[in-house]
Amino acid sequence: MIIGIDLGTTNSAVGVFRNGKAELIPNSLGHVLTPSAVSVDETSGEVMVGLAARERQSTHPRHTATAFKRYMGANRATPLGKRDFTAEELSALVLGRLKADAEAYLGEPVTEAVITVPAYFNDKQRKATRRAGELAGLRVERLLNEPTAAALAYGIHELGNESRFLVFDLGGGTFDVSVLEIFEGVIEVRASTGDNRLGGEDFNDVLIEEFRRTAGKDISEKDRADPTLRERIRVAAERTRRALTEGSSATMSIVWKDQAIERQISTEEFEILCTGLLNRLRDPVLRSLRDVGIRSEDLSEIILVGGSTRMPVVRKAITRMFGRFPANAVNPDEAVALGAAVQAGLKSRDVALKEVVMTDVCPYSLGVEVAERGPGGRIIDGIFSPIIERNTVIPASRTQNYAPMRDHQRELILRIYQGESRHVVDNVHLGEIKVPLAGGRAEDGATDVRFTYDINGLLEVDVTVMKTGETRQLMIVDDDVAAAPDFEKRRAALAALKQHPRDSDAVKTVLARGHRCYEDALGETRQFLGDQITRFELVVEGQDPREIEHAIGQLTTVLDQFEGQTWL
Repeated sequence: MIIGIDLGTTNSAVGVFRNGKAELIPNSLGHVLTPSAVSVDETSGEVMVGLAARERQSTHPRHTATAFKRYMGANRATPLGKRDFTAEELSALVLGRLKADAEAYLGEPVTEAVITVPAYFNDKQRKATRRAGELAGLRVERLLNEPTAAALAYGIHELGNESRFLVFDLGGGTFDVSVLEIFEGVIEVRASTGDNRLGGEDFNDVLIEEFRRTAGKDISEKDRADPTLRERIRVAAERTRRALTEGSSATMSIVWKDQAIERQISTEEFEILCTGLLNRLRDPVLRSLRDVGIRSEDLSEIILVGGSTRMPVVRKAITRMFGRFPANAVNPDEAVALGAAVQAGLKSRDVALKEVVMTDVCPYSLGVEVAERGPGGRIIDGIFSPIIERNTVIPASRTQNYAPMRDHQRELILRIYQGESRHVVDNVHLGEIKVPLAGGRAEDGATDVRFTYDINGLLEVDVTVMKTGETRQLMIVDDDVAAAPDFEKRRAALAALKQHPRDSDAVKTVLARGHRCYEDALGETRQFLGDQITRFELVVEGQDPREIEHAIGQLTTVLDQFEGQTWL
């Protein structure tokens, strides 16, 4: 069975194509969205994934991790409990939970997945995502760009007329823009660009900074560094941002050291605070249209994807940008997962899907480091020479000719990079290849360098010395493939972690939420919540499934009355 997975910064989702349509798979709580959160119980060492983990973030900040997708491909460790986790390992735990949810729902083993990635993810981030899937026990033969997945969910593969679409994808941590064209059953991605450091979390940060500047001015400098306080403010910012989606104003409030601290904020004020972020949305849009060579009025639709596009300030900015309202036919939180499910159906050759031809593009330029001779004959090195330029339709193969700068050079070292900067130091290093030379005149060392880039982001480099015909080849592959024993060791270590069973998710979640609300309350309300939590814990100890289910409903109602319904 093949499933489609949207591995998101804030929430993740899993879908399947069956009975002629794509459908999302609910988790053990009945939700189709699972928070991308991992928490480790400090006493038992048990690992929690999803909403139960997210509810512990403000009460157990040193044992909980969220938004780790932003660090995919980076050499960064997150300490939780007694061990450190990389972003791909944390992602693997989320993917493993989604796999378990799918198997419970479908009643059969799941072995393969199509996993979506931001279109602007670089090579290292894509390979880290693939590794995360493999660590979770999934075969990942296809990574699908999120805007392309959204287009499939929108159904443009079923349209007959020639059309152009722009997919505007603003999620919790990343921003993508893709221009797609459809003609005669072919979906062609014409351009992809974006910002891997722009998303809903950044809009939260604006509220956090404003709260600290004003309402939190009485908090001591020592307390400001407290991780528990930091997480309480972050949760309050997220809830406030969501409240501003529905209303004209909202109150951002926390309880700290038995003191309620509040800050009222209006949508107009929020828009002013977000001016810098809203301006950053404009450049990738302009770049994508410029790369394709079309005007905004030539677009048939602007499709919104990602939960952060629900914000009125963002929708207003988009309307101003394009001079018209964007389309909203698909739930922006669910579109990517639904599209991944369609792609899974296409991959399994489901009879309900007519054959769709899709082309994609290389989101970054790929090239090598070269040196140039400057004024006075001075050699300037560290210059990036693109071979495959960004937004080239893939699969693609391109060749450039290079030669040594000096006579008698015995070796040519080609360092391979990905990026757009003129200087390689600002781009992503992918690998290097060494080519022996005969050591004669510089022109005798001339070489042809061919880059071949496939649909899954696999880069093959072939270098041929023109005079001798000698060749060298380098395949830019996943680092862990070359270190299989270490990879298997990591997978075994993750599998050995004690994970709480799916059937206890509801209990763990409502209890974690109860403790968080208790810490957020004061006076009689706190006392009342404490009594309700104690009653709930006594019912759980009784181990009667019916009574536990009833108690979960009762405590959830109490908590909803205290803070409003749970958000995803």
